[in-house]
Amino acid sequence: MKRSGLMLMTLFLTGCGGEEAMGPFVRLAPRPLPDESYEKSPEVPFEPGAYVIKLENMASFYDHPGEAGYFASGGDYGFDAMSFIVTETHPHGGPPMHAHEVEEAHVLLSGTMDYIIGESRFSATAPYIARVPANAPHTFTNSGDTPLNLIGVFSSNEPGYVPIGPNPLVPESR
Repeated sequence: MKRSGLMLMTLFLTGCGGEEAMGPFVRLAPRPLPDESYEKSPEVPFEPGAYVIKLENMASFYDHPGEAGYFASGGDYGFDAMSFIVTETHPHGGPPMHAHEVEEAHVLLSGTMDYIIGESRFSATAPYIARVPANAPHTFTNSGDTPLNLIGVFSSNEPGYVPIGPNPLVPESR
């Protein structure tokens, strides 16, 4: 039972999520990649009481340059203490520097990410789970040559988002 969450994430990332799969990578971003960031509401409303949340039921976003994804604020989907983000992060792409009011875990099954979490700067090669403390300024970039998927898990059904500034790991942001 303890392994079921990781097994579900593995199935999702290997193509059982309904999107175009390419080995351990699932395409989530529009093609071509947009020139500007955006946030969009879910395409299809979530049915209260449903046990499966599809990408079409989640809000989508794009952070220029190179990170697209879907976000599920858990309270909108029947979770008492969890929220999720699923990304497609392109080489040298990543989110702006930001923080959340609650702790976060990043699950990566393939690829390498460069991180800034608080005052620490480091690289991590998958498979791994990265721990991001509550209120810690953080960001990351895909330091590999191919897109990858990252799953973020938050310990609250309303994790909050505090923008801090551009991503200092992205060459265009410097």
